[in-house]
Amino acid sequence: MFESIDAQPTLPFARWFRPEPTFLRARWLFLRALGAIFFSAFYALWFQIHGLIGPDGILPAGAWLSMARAALGLRAFWLAPTLLWIDAGDTMLSAIVIAGLIASVMLTLNLAPRMSIAVAVVCFMSFVTAAQDFSAYQSDGMLLEAGFLSLFLAPPGLRPGLGASHPPTRASLFLLQYEWFRIYFESGLVKILSGEPQWRDLTAMDKYYENGPLPTWLGWYVQQWPHSFHAFSAAMTLIVELFVVWLLFFGRRSRWIAFAITTPLQIGIILTANYAFLNYLVLVLGFLLLDGQRTADSGQRSSSRVASIVLAIHFLTTTMMFFFPAFPTALLFGPTRIVNSYGLFAVMTRGRYEIEFQGTADGRTWVAYPFKYKPQDPMTRPGIYAPYQPRFDWNLWFASLAPWEENRWVMNVQARLLEGSPPVLRLFADDPFAKQRPVAVRSVLWQYWFTKQGERGWWRRELKGTFAPDVTTQ
Repeated sequence: MFESIDAQPTLPFARWFRPEPTFLRARWLFLRALGAIFFSAFYALWFQIHGLIGPDGILPAGAWLSMARAALGLRAFWLAPTLLWIDAGDTMLSAIVIAGLIASVMLTLNLAPRMSIAVAVVCFMSFVTAAQDFSAYQSDGMLLEAGFLSLFLAPPGLRPGLGASHPPTRASLFLLQYEWFRIYFESGLVKILSGEPQWRDLTAMDKYYENGPLPTWLGWYVQQWPHSFHAFSAAMTLIVELFVVWLLFFGRRSRWIAFAITTPLQIGIILTANYAFLNYLVLVLGFLLLDGQRTADSGQRSSSRVASIVLAIHFLTTTMMFFFPAFPTALLFGPTRIVNSYGLFAVMTRGRYEIEFQGTADGRTWVAYPFKYKPQDPMTRPGIYAPYQPRFDWNLWFASLAPWEENRWVMNVQARLLEGSPPVLRLFADDPFAKQRPVAVRSVLWQYWFTKQGERGWWRRELKGTFAPDVTTQ
């Protein structure tokens, strides 16, 4: 697909397109893990996609694509790369999820890995492009970029095994290592460049476990630890992101040291916060730092010229776009989300706010719609859900940090609840108005804090007032 037996690159730096047979096992392990991560992403969409962007969902993809076509003309097809141009109905939404699940399982089982990756990337891109507010996450770009680059890393064939006759090229391997590096280093840079005082005075971690999108019960316990631990955690985060990751460029032993330091960090984040598949992906990208012994039966094939040019452009684009967001190839390929710049936790959240939807059947008594994953009942223990990503619950956390006018989709939720939309109601744990539809739906804003050890429950909360205007049947 991307290689030719006869074609040898004659480009400058041709050595970067030569094979790296010592990474066969690392490649095998990474690709199996990548399949599992894709599976987690599509599995989560199976329960959510219709409520998020279906015809009766919160932000219907079909209506959005129609508006894009009317406003942009033919440019819309490039700026919004998605199979949903064919049809954005419920059947097509189910089809891209099913195709993505099958491709993910095939990749995990090492069946036709290149084809499996291609199908998974196209299906996931089709959702991400059309999901609007529900795909504005850096993790989506990370997965699409890793998937795209893995097309050049994976061996061809139906059952390639380790792929010893088609070892990974140095360029395809390095660009995935480089993505790992950029996630860390660019995140460290933005922490400094943002001027966030909490990173400078090492208080960024003091309320971190409480104020993230979906805290875990282990995060509750870690939050109780003394400030000295949190200050040490903040300092170590900066050291790892700004300095330790440079070990990537200093040989085999240094890469193993970098892996040994960053892996426990990712495991700690996974246990104390629910960031979907993000930290799993960063962790498994680290597998590609680990090379082994050269195998006796290793092919000596180089990348085709097309692959060499594509990978060179990708490297140039992702290097430049962090400093120059309007870099030409960044603008050209940006809609696909296969080129990205990263920057996690540049500014820390100062408080935890939660939007709650309430309905009334008589105009006097308001009843809350129960969430599946978000904090709501102060007595309910926070769960550990990652790599599963409840995008609706996630987005409500982001929406709570800004006025409703900047998140008008919240009003769409209220309208869908009022009309009793089945796919939207499935995003909630239950429908308190199954027997009698509400006459009005409103959204209110709470502020939440972790309780202290010895206090009752997991949370304490305070009602701050109405979030968005009521939606009524009149």
